[in-house]
Amino acid sequence: MTIITKHLIKAHLGPFLFSFSALTGLLFLNAIAQRMENLVGKGLPWSIIGEFLILSLPHTVALTLPMSILVALLYTFSEMTEANELTAMSAGGIRPLRILAPPLAMGIFMAGIMLFFNNQILPSANHRLKDLVIDISEKSPTFELREQVINRIATQDHSRNIYLQASSIDRETNDLEKVVIYDLSDPGMHRTTYAKRGEMTFDQEQADLYLTLYSGEVLQVDLSRSGEFNRSEFQKQIVPLRGISNELNRTEDGSIRSDREMSIPMLKEGIKEKNSEIGAIQKESLERTQEAVFTMTKRRSEITTTMGIDGISRIDQSVIVDALATRQNQLQITALQSAVNRYSVEIYKKYAIAFACIVFVLIGGPLGIRFPRGGIGMVILVSIFVFGIYWTGLIGGENLADRGIIPPLWAMWTPNIVFSCLGIVLSVGLGRLDNSNRGGNFDGVLSSFSRIMSKLPNSARIAE
Repeated sequence: MTIITKHLIKAHLGPFLFSFSALTGLLFLNAIAQRMENLVGKGLPWSIIGEFLILSLPHTVALTLPMSILVALLYTFSEMTEANELTAMSAGGIRPLRILAPPLAMGIFMAGIMLFFNNQILPSANHRLKDLVIDISEKSPTFELREQVINRIATQDHSRNIYLQASSIDRETNDLEKVVIYDLSDPGMHRTTYAKRGEMTFDQEQADLYLTLYSGEVLQVDLSRSGEFNRSEFQKQIVPLRGISNELNRTEDGSIRSDREMSIPMLKEGIKEKNSEIGAIQKESLERTQEAVFTMTKRRSEITTTMGIDGISRIDQSVIVDALATRQNQLQITALQSAVNRYSVEIYKKYAIAFACIVFVLIGGPLGIRFPRGGIGMVILVSIFVFGIYWTGLIGGENLADRGIIPPLWAMWTPNIVFSCLGIVLSVGLGRLDNSNRGGNFDGVLSSFSRIMSKLPNSARIAE
């Protein structure tokens, strides 16, 4: 490794780490803020919250790592050009394309890391995060009852509809004052219990809640019998509530994986299974169609008919059943083909996002060299512009491919192809570095893009 190569790698390392940390932190906080409602009021231990945060991080990293490469290239090359470092290298006989070689090699290396990350780490993290969110959503926040508020007490089987209100709640002793319980489990009967005080206790398995009420009364109205009303008093009453758990129960087997929770081998296996099902259904449909056609082409005297109550003879019901079954099979094929499209899109997306590390090197390096005086403003402007177009194209292509409008390959790789061509044009047109520092601020950036776009049609006509 030459001195120039080491210098270029060290120059990019700091901006890359800074941009990666900053972008990851911003997007990670935004993602956590959107999921915060899943954690509030659950009484979760810090270990579960920490696991939730860690599992939420890989999805953010998959977005920010390619973005950080572009930001680092733009900033580093603009700073080096403004400091005349690249001019000195050019005077020493080093061509501009040679200067792009070390960052391009690092981009290829990061692309390999991203492919491994997208194929192994990200799907597993997404799957575990989904299972954790499901487990958290099923956790009942019994000890998070609020005072002077009607709190709904949910059972795990959702068989009972009970609401509880207390004027005061002692968090340490679980004592309640002025308790009111509304039992609406039976639609035909309303039962309301009043008590001066009460106590909450769990059984040893932490699964069932027992409310011990003192000095109260029970009012019961039977809606099925007009005018019937019952009132009874008690000194002590125990109300058992089954399936009220304040413990987080973790599922061991996990749920079924979606396309974003599968690795490439899993996706390929899923495509193979779906295609096999499509083939079996098509074969069944063909056999039913042939049988129906054979039946309809018989002689009129051989066609089985049934006489309706209106006196009209109709074709045997089996022919109609075959026709309806064929229609149902077509719907199943459409659903299976949609799943195949989603799996294919996910496979190509894993490769496309990894290849974006190389694409952003081709874009960021030449732009940073051409516009050294753009500063941070140029870095932010170009980054937002490129990120916006790239991710919009990727997301839009994914939606179109999922619906079968365009092939998954073109849907996922079109942004890479477009930006790769643009990066190659910028790299080839760098010219001599002593002229590259003529570029200025945003006007220079916009005028350069206009010149490049105007040259593309002319190049296409020459090629023809």
